[in-house]
Amino acid sequence: MTASQETVAPAWSVRLAFELSANDQTAQALAAGLTEEQLNWQPAPGSWSVGQCLEHLCRTNEAYLKSISAALEDKPDSPVEQITPGWFGRWFIRSFAEPSPNSKRVSAPPKIRPAAHVDLAVLDRFLSANKSCRELIVRTRGKNVNRIRFWNPFVPGIRFTVGTGLEIVPSHERRHLLQAKRVQDSVNFPRQLSS
Repeated sequence: MTASQETVAPAWSVRLAFELSANDQTAQALAAGLTEEQLNWQPAPGSWSVGQCLEHLCRTNEAYLKSISAALEDKPDSPVEQITPGWFGRWFIRSFAEPSPNSKRVSAPPKIRPAAHVDLAVLDRFLSANKSCRELIVRTRGKNVNRIRFWNPFVPGIRFTVGTGLEIVPSHERRHLLQAKRVQDSVNFPRQLSS
């Protein structure tokens, strides 16, 4: 009898797939049923709407996954049980990806800034990007994610391990999903009129 793929999957891959699925549920709860007006409502000029938070995550994830996938080509199998980011990777995740009062606020690079107006398909794009990330995790389970490096698609000259990049994705999503939740919880958010 052969073991199922899930029983031999490294712990990091199971954890990250679970985190992405939890983020899917959060995004669906936030955006499902919103009108296009609600999706694009901004609490203040220059601040992001719920839709813009999702659009930013779509653009970021698409760039990260493309760069990570390219780094994995022709790399031998050598699985690891846990992801162990180096000091720079840990600092980056803590400072720029994780939702925290200590996270640094920086302007998003131009290629991942959201459009001024986002359409309702943004939720489907977000869910599709997370599905692609879970598929990449499955393909990556046999690799040494602590050794293979990829070029950061936004900061020239910086390379992260694939493991660090895969850790960044769900953490960064949580940060901006919390931001979107704060937008939706704003006192002036346009509510649906009950019939």
